[in-house]
Amino acid sequence: MSAPKPTTAKKHTAVRRVIRMEEAGINDVRRVGGKNASLGEMIQELASQGIRVPTGFIITTDGYRSFIEEAGLAPLIKKTLKNVSAKNIGVLEKACQTVRNAIEKSAIPVSLQNEITEAYAEMEKQYEKHIDVAIRSSATAEDLPGASFAGGYETYLGIRGKNDVLKAVKSSFASLFTARAVSYRIDKKFDHFAISLSVAIQRMVRTDMGASGVMFTIDTETGFEDVIIINGAYGLGEMVVQGHVIPDEYLIAKHRLHHAACPIIGKKLGAKSSKMIYGPKGGIKPIKVVKTSAKDRARFVLTDEQILTLGRWAEIIEKHYTKKRGAKSPMDIEWGLDGRTNELFILQARPETVQVSKDRGKLKEYILREEGTILAKGFSVGNKIVTGKARVIGSVRDMSALLPGEVLITEMTDPDWEPIMKKAAAIVTDKGGRTSHAAIVSRELGLSAIVGAEPVTRHIKTGQMITVDTTGSEGRIYAGALKFDVRETNIANIPKTRTKITMNIATPDTAFEKSFLPNSGVGLAREEFIIAASVGVHPLALLHYKELEPTLQKKVDALTRGWEDRSAYYVDNLAFGIAKIAAAFYPKQVIVRFSDFKSNEYRSLLGGDVFEPHEENPMLGWRGASRYYDPKFREAFLLECRAMHKVRVTMGLDNAVPMIPFCRTIEEGRKVLETMKDGGLFANLLPHADEMGAAVTPVIVMCEVPSNAILAEEFLGIFDGMSIGSNDLTQLTLGLDRDSGIVNRVADENDPAVKKLISQVIAVCRKNKKYVGICGQGPSDHPAFAKFLVEEGIESMSLNPDSVIKTTIAVAKIESKMKNS
Repeated sequence: MSAPKPTTAKKHTAVRRVIRMEEAGINDVRRVGGKNASLGEMIQELASQGIRVPTGFIITTDGYRSFIEEAGLAPLIKKTLKNVSAKNIGVLEKACQTVRNAIEKSAIPVSLQNEITEAYAEMEKQYEKHIDVAIRSSATAEDLPGASFAGGYETYLGIRGKNDVLKAVKSSFASLFTARAVSYRIDKKFDHFAISLSVAIQRMVRTDMGASGVMFTIDTETGFEDVIIINGAYGLGEMVVQGHVIPDEYLIAKHRLHHAACPIIGKKLGAKSSKMIYGPKGGIKPIKVVKTSAKDRARFVLTDEQILTLGRWAEIIEKHYTKKRGAKSPMDIEWGLDGRTNELFILQARPETVQVSKDRGKLKEYILREEGTILAKGFSVGNKIVTGKARVIGSVRDMSALLPGEVLITEMTDPDWEPIMKKAAAIVTDKGGRTSHAAIVSRELGLSAIVGAEPVTRHIKTGQMITVDTTGSEGRIYAGALKFDVRETNIANIPKTRTKITMNIATPDTAFEKSFLPNSGVGLAREEFIIAASVGVHPLALLHYKELEPTLQKKVDALTRGWEDRSAYYVDNLAFGIAKIAAAFYPKQVIVRFSDFKSNEYRSLLGGDVFEPHEENPMLGWRGASRYYDPKFREAFLLECRAMHKVRVTMGLDNAVPMIPFCRTIEEGRKVLETMKDGGLFANLLPHADEMGAAVTPVIVMCEVPSNAILAEEFLGIFDGMSIGSNDLTQLTLGLDRDSGIVNRVADENDPAVKKLISQVIAVCRKNKKYVGICGQGPSDHPAFAKFLVEEGIESMSLNPDSVIKTTIAVAKIESKMKNS
């Protein structure tokens, strides 16, 4: 659709005050991503690629300046704001109110009024009488590196009729002088009169009947670039932007968008407890907030097809801005789903201003050194650990009570909170997602924050000492001031090694952050952590739901909200966890160990006590490979295979390689590989595997039972490599219970018997040109053991992330000495 015809050309040749959005140039509106881009050019290019943008017209920065000048407001503004300090909030608010009142009482010049009403009349001709519009403001000092000013100026939605349009435009002009805006400019040392405002009048997308949200083309907490994060909720987008609701969250592997059928690597159902819709007609705030229905809260706002469409659009927009700016330009984009037409639209786009400016050559790690009582959990913002006294504040009217260094605890924040947010040690809110106001401003200020931690305001009291940990994507608030370490490393100084240094990754939430460590991939990703944290229910309880007691069924129902198929819930959430790790390290190899829960550990999952036996020694019992082909568990294992197939084939993350744990015999190995076929996975070494196409996968086996080492040659006849599990191999070689406090002093990887078996395994793998690695803390805890492994020619050492740097340096020294000896 075309926008209304321009009205300016007839009256103003030198000054562009009201123009079509498609004609907006570099100097007309500043929310365009940089000095070399223009809004009009962007709209035209995006439209040519099928991206819908609701069009309309722009009141340019020239229009704003002419209003200020012709109304004679400049002297009053200068006098009122002279010497005003952002520290004295009372004086600041009074001065700003004076300026806004003066603007609201001033008339828009008749010539400018005429231009605005003529442009609006053109929209009415094109669409309908009293076409409803969104009125969005954009300032010249907005969306700059280090100065995003998220949500700093007013937006008016659902405005109808020329009179209300004129009122909303004037209110937008006045929003340049809210206390939050003036305080922000003072802090950033911006001249109030060097700042200008433009106002966009866009055809309203009926998101009140559909959905809306925000997406980023970068991970907002770690700076990981190969992901697109989408937040969404029902109704108008202000609820997401201002953090009034906990939205749905979707993740897309950006680098697989054009190489896989469905590279959605994460879906998390948000509470979406309320939504903003149209209210009474008339005025400049014709909206209201209502409760979301239980049915809507229990389903996702977007389909997979819509998620992927938004992902493709986000990538196109990022490429457009990157080309125009001549530098990588991750984007912050607002989108809307029209509930009448079911069409998606891009509402606005701006550069991400925090992560893109960070120095990736240095790595700062925060490591918690003790356990504590968890008071609340939510979405992490930042990547720190902070301690401080809590200050619970219920209203913006009481925000002056916050003392420097306290942790601000509140229901949510909006731009009015900005003057005091910088005083906080950290911020925790009941509501909001990772794209809410509290999250965006906290990132810019360098603060840690946890959002969507409901009901934190009822669990924590003012004066209580707490620890805020945002080192994973799930933020945690602990009771008390816990001890932690801070480690800073210059990545450029880390030496290269012949031996591949890989990582053990337990939780997917840390994968994006850990990918910045020097590494050669992941040597051990444990499914157990994903199943416990992201699935939370025994697979057989999902498969045999009808056999459960009603009380247990209700608990399962609560966990599986958003999924009609309970098996799909298990497959999808396990796949999402695996995929997040695989995407973080792509294309490097990520070895994923199938579940290795013991029966007592499986029993701790919801419904587990119904299906699990009681064993005297679960460590040596029904675990690993012995479960996978057993008729009592086989159908559950097939869900794991389906999840792995989804990651490798549907999501296109073929760097994820499955690994079989605790495989006692060759025959057991063959039975597992045959079972995997029914789950869509065809091992490389199965007969006729080369006829299976994309589903063919290499399969690694854990070497943790002495029989694996003794029969290494035979095991390699059916598997593509071996990963030495030094913990279990040590205990079984020496006849130990490693959990025993009495004999565990004997457990040592340096024992000659253990080393002899490991040496044999390495030699056999190298002879057969098969992968051989080790996953365990032995190399980092025992320098002599690391030296032994390097000398034997181990291909890979997989370590816990906090050991990667020190072990890499140690291995480099060992290799250097070997080379020079």
